[in-house]
Formats: sequence, structure tokens, C-alpha cells
Amino acid sequence: MSTLKNFRQLNIDWDLSPEDAVTLYLEWGNNNWRGPFPPVRSKEDYATYFVVDTWGASPKIRLLRRNSEKLEELAEVELPEMLNEDFAAEYGTLRGVFEPTSTIKAWLKAELE
Repeated sequence: MSTLKNFRQLNIDWDLSPEDAVTLYLEWGNNNWRGPFPPVRSKEDYATYFVVDTWGASPKIRLLRRNSEKLEELAEVELPEMLNEDFAAEYGTLRGVFEPTSTIKAWLKAELE
């Protein structure tokens, strides 16, 4: 059983990219009310979202929860081999923290069921 199933009750923001999370939670005032994400107004505002982290030896999927004070890692799983080609087609061999591709998001949603 996937450890991700433990988090199925969470309200996951599937459209939040790592860049948007930084804009919302670390650069207060750098977004507007008409944007896709409402501005953060207090430390009670938080987001839960997935990223793909390629800084290590192999890509990892991380489930993160962030507010303006801290970032908490809720789960970490290896990027399944079957999804490596899809990820590489989008991002190549770049190192960093990336938004999951639509194929990876579909896999994550299935894992959460």
C-alpha cells in the first residue's frame, strides 16, 4: 500500500507550482487578487501540493504543506520508473524542484484513491 494513501483526505492544490508557492508564501504582496491564487493574508493560510525533486541521485516526489512561516514535507516517494520518460520529456536532465507533469499528477491521484 502506498504511503500516499495516508494523505487522501487532504485538500491538495493540483495547480500550484513551486514558483507560485514561493510567490504566495515567501514574497507576500507579489501577487494580486485577480491572479489564479488569492493572496495570503495570514499564517493560517496554507497550501498542500506535490513537487518533483531532482537534486538527489534519483527523482523524488514530495508532498509539501506550506504557509508563510514554514514548509513541511508530508511524504516522499521515488518517481516510479514508468514515469521517468514522461518527466524527462518535459524537463530533460535539469536539477531542481519542478511541478509534476499531467501524467505524474494522474498517477498521484490514482495513488491517493
